[in-house]
Amino acid sequence: MKKVLKITGMTCAACSSSIEKSLSRKKGVNNVVVNLSTEKLTINFDEKEINLDQIESYVIKLGYGIDKLSEDNYYDRENEYIRNILKRFIISLVFTIPLLYISMGHMFSYKVIDFFDHMSNPFNFTIAQLILVMPVMIVGFPFFKKGIKSLINLKPNMDSLITIGTFAAFLYSLYETIKVILGDHSRAMNLYYESSATILTLITLGKYLEGVTKGKTSKAIKKLMGLSPRTALIEKDGDEVEVSIDEVKVSDIVIVKSGDKFPVDGEIIYGSCLVDESMLTGESVPVYKKVSDDVIGASINKNGFVKYRVTKVGDNTMLSQIIKLVEEAQNSKPKISKLADTVSYYFVPTIIAIALLSFIFWLIYERNFGFAFSIFVSVLVIACPCALGLATPTSIMVSTGIGAENGILIKSGKALEDAHKINVVVLDKTGTITEGKPKVTDLIIDKDVFKDNEEMIKYVTSIEKGSEHPLGEAILEYGKEKNIDTLDVDNFKIIEGMGVYGEVDGRKIFIGNKKLLDVNHISIDKFKDVSDDLSMHGKTTMFVVIDEVLGGIFSVADTVKKSSKDAISKLKSMGIKVIMLTGDNFKTSFAIGNQVGIDEVISEVLPKDKSSEVQKLRDKGYKVCMVGDGINDAPALMNSNVGISIGSGTDIAIESSSVILMKSDLMDIPKFLKLSKSTIGNIKQNLFWAFLYNVIGVPVAMGVFYLFGGILLNPMISAIAMSFSSVSVVINALRLKFIKLI
Repeated sequence: MKKVLKITGMTCAACSSSIEKSLSRKKGVNNVVVNLSTEKLTINFDEKEINLDQIESYVIKLGYGIDKLSEDNYYDRENEYIRNILKRFIISLVFTIPLLYISMGHMFSYKVIDFFDHMSNPFNFTIAQLILVMPVMIVGFPFFKKGIKSLINLKPNMDSLITIGTFAAFLYSLYETIKVILGDHSRAMNLYYESSATILTLITLGKYLEGVTKGKTSKAIKKLMGLSPRTALIEKDGDEVEVSIDEVKVSDIVIVKSGDKFPVDGEIIYGSCLVDESMLTGESVPVYKKVSDDVIGASINKNGFVKYRVTKVGDNTMLSQIIKLVEEAQNSKPKISKLADTVSYYFVPTIIAIALLSFIFWLIYERNFGFAFSIFVSVLVIACPCALGLATPTSIMVSTGIGAENGILIKSGKALEDAHKINVVVLDKTGTITEGKPKVTDLIIDKDVFKDNEEMIKYVTSIEKGSEHPLGEAILEYGKEKNIDTLDVDNFKIIEGMGVYGEVDGRKIFIGNKKLLDVNHISIDKFKDVSDDLSMHGKTTMFVVIDEVLGGIFSVADTVKKSSKDAISKLKSMGIKVIMLTGDNFKTSFAIGNQVGIDEVISEVLPKDKSSEVQKLRDKGYKVCMVGDGINDAPALMNSNVGISIGSGTDIAIESSSVILMKSDLMDIPKFLKLSKSTIGNIKQNLFWAFLYNVIGVPVAMGVFYLFGGILLNPMISAIAMSFSSVSVVINALRLKFIKLI
């Protein structure tokens, strides 16, 4: 069983690593992933061995919470959390500024009023600081609560470092305050209240800025969640009734007027209109929809009046599936993040040990408790691994959001990571390179038999009305485009494997392949050359015989998508080999491949054998991206390094592929690969700076450089550095929003 839980109280990578490692050791848990940025826990478990209540209780025992409120209100709660952090920061700042003025003003040549002067009134100087620091400690209580609980569970995290550092400074200062109250005024200069207050204030500011910038990374999901209308106009007993979207049921008849949104998915039963699906597919051009066409919830009726029957509601709608896919991608972890998680898990306890050893060393070396204590606090504060924990998930969040906005649905962080190594793209032909729907491409007549094209089209479309063959449908569609009226047909029959027959106005008409002509002993000599030429170009030829005389030919072909050639050219310019893998015959496949610039054509391959062809490429060392329709190509999609489904995301496509292209546009493949390369580059930058920050920051805080006459960090400077290291990582991830995908 798979469940996703919203975790509260996580502050750094050590938190997410701690939850992961603790739960993964529990019997019955198969896999667990905790994402710090999205604050989501994704867990696969065996219900026979462990239940959800037990999992939740384990998380709570570790010192974290479970948010069980509706997912619909998630982003509202997120905004409320950010507002609360801002309030805490403002309160802390209001009391920290006068505290800094009283405690340190004399060090910067500021004249502190006599009432609070450390020389004239050491008692007032001490008590004022105690009074001012208390509100800051109170609003910082959430840090202490989590930190102490993590220490008790022997799973220290960022809050543990802050708790030890600030509490140690506060308790030591409180001890010195008691000495002052008892009359030893010389102790007034041994206070560290301003360090505790300033550290808490700056870390709260860092958390606020981190929350604001992290909020921007999930902008795509916020947009998607806001797309669906809250009400629907349904037809009930002949009346129009407005109901809540939650009350709409499958098979209800929904009315959508011009300018309104389609509330849920369905099938049009009356009317036609132009539909703007750009918010879901990224395609800016409106799509014409008529009776029997499907419509997607949250798309917009640009003009016209339609009624449609509801086919999907709630979590089954395409919009809900898209949101789920994007969220799952953001919750997943690529391999590259494991290094940061492993380091973070062991990093915090190591830092506590380093801080203690540094304190002992400097206490012995300098014989100055205050100096050694300052080193202790600085090491604890600067070493927080927040930046490490945010390095990967923030980039993944931004990238999956960019993909969703462009109609590219990325199912996992792993797909993004694997895609940057792709050096072979394998394309299915029908529905991928081509439109997947045959169209009439050529029409040639014998003017001795038919007076003009329109006459032949009229006879042919009249006969094909009774046919259900795809080629017949292509001819009927061609007749509609030409506004040709059909005639009545007598004695219609299908000639299996060859064509159709019918009588119109007393004339006997055959429409079919060369075999049909051979059976009826009709020569094709006058059309042989043109027929052969059309076949060489991958087109299917259909002969029209009227009263036993060959009067003309139609050629029908599955036409190439407009963007296919440019997309393949772009892939080749990126150094990627492009292969067509199709079940179609060699002649047709070669013609299409030649038309779009394919490097290699593998034709006449059965669906069950496509997977083995992909495996052959992988065995040669290639990193393979398979692109298909997600149904007959499912095994090959799953066997590739990265599987991409073309189309609107059917259930099979969703299950079998790593990426879904909503626009069915091959140009989105190079866009996705470019996004992958940019994302991995961005993650590497984040990890580099996060690691470098800790590698340099910790020795400086320990006083290693000071020992040889270099710099020394004040605890307050450490707090600033720690807070802004996290913010810098998130800001760097947001730079992905400005990349050009093509």
